[in-house]
Amino acid sequence: MAYVAVSGGREAIEASMCLMELMRLEKGKAPRVEQLEAGLSVLIDQVMSEGSVYAETVAALAIKQSMGSPEEAVFLLRAFRSTMPRKHYSRTIDTGTMEVERRISACFKDVPGGQILGASPDYSHRLLDFSLLEEGDAELRVKLADIRKKLAVEPGLAMGKLRKVADYLRQEGLLEPLPPNDAEPGDVTKKALEFPASRSERLQVLTRGQTGAVSALGYASLRGYGQLHPTVGELRVGRLAVCVPDRFGPERPEDDYYIGEIRVTEVETLVPVEKTLPGGKAELRFDIGYGLCFGRNETKAIAMSLLDQCLESGTGGFPTHDQEFVLYHVDSVEATGFISHLKLPHYVTFQAKLDSVRRTRKGEQA
Repeated sequence: MAYVAVSGGREAIEASMCLMELMRLEKGKAPRVEQLEAGLSVLIDQVMSEGSVYAETVAALAIKQSMGSPEEAVFLLRAFRSTMPRKHYSRTIDTGTMEVERRISACFKDVPGGQILGASPDYSHRLLDFSLLEEGDAELRVKLADIRKKLAVEPGLAMGKLRKVADYLRQEGLLEPLPPNDAEPGDVTKKALEFPASRSERLQVLTRGQTGAVSALGYASLRGYGQLHPTVGELRVGRLAVCVPDRFGPERPEDDYYIGEIRVTEVETLVPVEKTLPGGKAELRFDIGYGLCFGRNETKAIAMSLLDQCLESGTGGFPTHDQEFVLYHVDSVEATGFISHLKLPHYVTFQAKLDSVRRTRKGEQA
């Protein structure tokens, strides 16, 4: 189900669109797309994730056109995506090859490779910096030079490849080994979602899901709707290379075409569960919940990992464990479109309800 622009009188619609353009330009200034790319990178990451398109400039354009409305920007990006031909499929990416920029674990103080705080607002006091009101290009260049000198790093420098924390737990037998699964994943953009959905389809819907909705349902699972207190085994932000195999040559990964890189946030959350062993003995083990989304979006990735574990277990009778409830209600375009359709004319149906109420009241009075 999808909802698009409404119909109506031509002159009225043209006037409405002119008023929208007036609203966008009435202050006599408009940010350039490259300025949005430079200053709103986290919002751009959110829109790319929900829009299911990794294209920073296009996402920035959608944000400009929508005057900063994330839901409208996602709608524009999804519509743009639907017009693009699918020419290639990339090679499956091993996230173990990530060039890590930030990597933390809430499970262990000391992990091989160390805790890498990276860029994050988590350690700030959340106080408004009013000096930014006067920040100009000259001040920006001076501040940037000072920061680079202080940190002695180049812009966007990654820390290198690090082994996953979960691998060490598997070595100790605390996590069950996972056999390789080379089954072709489903594609929710080409085929309507059916239930029960495969894990690949569930993860696709969650990573495309509205950030607030995914976070809210993840929060609900923590508040008692079906999950013991989980722990973030590892959260990492970094860049992954995207390669396309040569369709016309032999199957040799070394001959792949490198087409660029993407920045992602990846989370593996450890959830304590009771496993019944042969003989009826109960033992505490850990399940893994997985989350991955475009760009820097840590809250959504963590919430996604919580919902992944809930949907994978599918037990308990909680809403957060119900595939249909979760997957049908987190999609940004579907949710905002269905709510927005209430603005459309409902004259006939509402008048029918009024007539029914009036007849009922007349009958009662008689």
